[in-house]
Amino acid sequence: MTLTVYLAGEIHSAWRAEVMAGCTDLDITFTAPVTDHDASDDCGVAIMGAESANFWHDHKGAKLNAIRTRLAISQADIVVVRFGEKYKQWNAAFDAGQAAALGKSLIVMHQPEHQHALKEIDAAALAVVETAGQVANILRYTLTGTLPR
Repeated sequence: MTLTVYLAGEIHSAWRAEVMAGCTDLDITFTAPVTDHDASDDCGVAIMGAESANFWHDHKGAKLNAIRTRLAISQADIVVVRFGEKYKQWNAAFDAGQAAALGKSLIVMHQPEHQHALKEIDAAALAVVETAGQVANILRYTLTGTLPR
C-alpha cells in the first residue's frame, strides 16, 4: 500500500521534517504547502502583476495558494493539519475544513491548551495528537498494522 499525505498548517517549526523522519522506511509521498512565507504571500503579484492595495496583493496570493492547496488535498489519502502555538492560523483551519468536506482522513495536531478553541475542528478529525511522533506512528500503523516499539 502507498499513501500520499498532505502536511498542512503551521510553518514556523520543523514538525514536517519530524513526521517525515519517522516514516523514512514507509511507502509515503509527502506533499505540503509552500512554506517560504514570502513566496507564498507574493506569488500572486509575482505571476499576475503588482497591486497598489495590500488587499488585492493578498487576494491574488490567497487565490493562487488555494489552487495549490485544493489540488494537493484532493490528491491526498490523509491530511495532517498542525496548529502551532498561536492556534489562530486561519489557513490551517481552512485546510482542515477542506479535507473534511472532501471526506479525507484528517489528523489534527495541536497542544492540549488549544483543545477548547479547536473543538469543532477536532470533531472532524479521525485522530487528534500532540506530537509529530504520534503522527508518524499513526501512518506506520495505517500502512503496516504494527504498533510503536
